Amino acid sequence: MEKIQTERRRKPRPKTSAEAVAERIRQTLLMFGGEAHRREVIMQMARDSGLDVRNIPEELETTVITSFEAAWADAEQRETFGFTLRFGEGSHRWGVRMPETAH
Repeated sequence: MEKIQTERRRKPRPKTSAEAVAERIRQTLLMFGGEAHRREVIMQMARDSGLDVRNIPEELETTVITSFEAAWADAEQRETFGFTLRFGEGSHRWGVRMPETAH
């Protein structure tokens, strides 16, 4: 009985809302080929949510930018999501390391 209990796997920690947004950013960047201006990322995420890109809510824009910046500032999250800033700190050109493909 004791052995069975110790073999149980731990449930993965649920993602925070900021992590969930960071994952959506990652997926959007991958869709763009691994790199895009943050404005393009925000517009695509708005499109994906069914919003009019001519009138993106400021709350969405702020959430996306804040989530990317928080993930970038945390070395562990930066590594997890694979985020890069091609032109360095403060750049609005966001990137993500592309998954390696099998040969």
